[in-house]
Amino acid sequence: MNATPNLTTYVIAGGCFWCLDAAYRQLRGVTDVVSCYTGGHTSSPSYEQVCTGATGHAEAVAVTFDETEIPSSVILDAFFTMHDPTQLNRQGNDVGTQYRSAMFPADDAQRATFEAAIERASEWWPSEIVTTIEPLGEMFPAEEYHQDFFAKNPTQGYCLAVAVPKVNKVRAAFTKYLR
Repeated sequence: MNATPNLTTYVIAGGCFWCLDAAYRQLRGVTDVVSCYTGGHTSSPSYEQVCTGATGHAEAVAVTFDETEIPSSVILDAFFTMHDPTQLNRQGNDVGTQYRSAMFPADDAQRATFEAAIERASEWWPSEIVTTIEPLGEMFPAEEYHQDFFAKNPTQGYCLAVAVPKVNKVRAAFTKYLR
C-alpha cells in the first residue's frame, strides 16, 4: 500500500475510529487518516450494520504516514498508547467485536513490524495484550460524517469524554512528533 517510496499505510483498529483518527491527526508526518470498516464478511457495510456486530467488521483507521518524518515504530507505539490492548472486544463502554484491538497487515513485512510492536507494548502493559493480527482483506471507507469527526464535532459529548483523553495521552507521550 505504498503510493510513494516514503509513504506507508497501516490499517489498525482499537475501539471507536473517531478516537484513533483524532489522535493520529496530531502527529507530524501523518498525511492521511481514513476511518473505515475491515475484517468482516459483508460487502459495503453501513455504520448501522457494523454497530450490530453481525458483519464481523472492526471500526478501523487507515493511517498513511511519511517515514522520513515519523518512524513506523512511533505510529505503532502511539496505537498502543491511545487504546487499551488488553480489553477483548471492547474499549471502555464501547463493547462488541467491532471495537476489537486488531492490526491488518498489507504484507509479511508489515506483519513482522506489527508483531514487534505487540512485543514492545507487552513490556509496558501489565496484562496480556489481546490485539489480533488479521488478514487485511477489503476495506470500506466509513461514511463521510465519520471522517475527521473530532475536528468537526469538538464539543460532542463522546469526543469530550472519550476522545480528548486519548488525544492528550498521545500528545503527552509523543511531543517530539506533534504538528
